[in-house]
Amino acid sequence: MTGLFIGCPALTACPKTALAALVAADAGQTAEPAAAPPEYRTPFATWFERSSVRQAPRRVLDEDEGKYPFSPELVPVAGHELVRALPGDVFEQVLTQHLYRYLDFTTKLEHLVVNRTVLGIAHRTLGVDLPEEMVFDAYKIYCDEAYHAVFSMDLLRQVRDRTGIAPRLASEPYFMTRLRQVQESLAPELRPLAELLFVVCSETLISATLAEVPDDARVHAAVRDTIRDHAQDEGRHHAYFASFLKYLWHQLSPPVRRELGPLLPDLVLAFLHPDLPSVRAELLAHGLSADDSEQVLAEVYDERKVREHARGTARLTMRYFTSVGVLDDPAARDRFEELGLLEGAPPE
Repeated sequence: MTGLFIGCPALTACPKTALAALVAADAGQTAEPAAAPPEYRTPFATWFERSSVRQAPRRVLDEDEGKYPFSPELVPVAGHELVRALPGDVFEQVLTQHLYRYLDFTTKLEHLVVNRTVLGIAHRTLGVDLPEEMVFDAYKIYCDEAYHAVFSMDLLRQVRDRTGIAPRLASEPYFMTRLRQVQESLAPELRPLAELLFVVCSETLISATLAEVPDDARVHAAVRDTIRDHAQDEGRHHAYFASFLKYLWHQLSPPVRRELGPLLPDLVLAFLHPDLPSVRAELLAHGLSADDSEQVLAEVYDERKVREHARGTARLTMRYFTSVGVLDDPAARDRFEELGLLEGAPPE
C-alpha cells in the first residue's frame, strides 16, 4: 500500500484516514457514548530489556533426532485413522506442513494486517485520539511484529532446507480471505474500521493460541523457543489492544457502533476458523481420495467442535467486548449467540 514504508507525509494516501470522519464526533446523535476509557497504563515498561527483538538469540534448528516439528495433538488431521494409514513419512509431512502454515500465517498477519494498523497508530493517521505513551508504544509493537515475521520466515527456511519438504502454502492465508469477505459486505467507509477491529480481535486472541507448544518437549527446541518468544511479546500486545479497544469504541458515533457490533463475531471467527481449503489440498496431495479427504475434514473439524474451541479461545476477548457495551446492542448479542460465541449458548 502506498506510503507504508517511506515516511509520515505519504501516509495521507492511506485509506484509514477516512476514519477521521467516523470517530471523535457524534454527528448530532443523542445516544449515550460508550464508557470513557481509564487512564492508559503501558504494558511496555520493560520492553527495551525483555522484548524478543532486543534480547532473544536467533533460534537455530538443531539435530534433535526424533523430535516433532509441531505437537501432534495440535494438528487435528494428524490423528485421523485415514491419515495415520498413509504410507511412509506422511505423518511427519503433515506436522511439517502445519508448522509451515503457522509460520506463514504469522508472517502475513504481522506484515500485512497488524503492522499496517500499528503504523497508523504511531503516525496518528487513524483519527483516534490516544495518549502520547500509547502512540509511542505502537513503535515498539511495530518492531516486535516485524521481528516475528523475520524469525518465522527464518525458521520456515531452516525447516525446509533441513527436511527437503517443500511448503504447500496458499498465496493468501485463509484469515485474509475471510477478512476481505467481511469488509466487502460493508460500505466502503466502514471497511478500514473492520480491519482495525480485526486487529483488536487477532491481538487479543493470538496469545491464547500460543500456550501449549513451548512446553512440549517432543517438539524441536528451535520451534518451541520461537513460539515462546512470540507468546511473551504477544502478552504485552494483548494488554495494549484491550486498552485500544476502549479508546476506539468510546470515540465511535452510536450509529457506527451499531453497524460494527454485529460484525465482531465474524471477525473473531475469521481469525480462529481452521484453514479448511489448505488442509483439503494437502490431504489430496498426500494421496487421499476426494471422498476420504472430505470425510477427514468433516470428522476432524466438526462445526460444533470448531465453535466450542472458538468460544473457549475468545473468552477474554468477549470480556473486553462486554466491558465497552458491545453486547448491550441486541443485534450484536444475537449475532454472537447465532455463531455460538456466548457462554452457555450451544452452536448450531
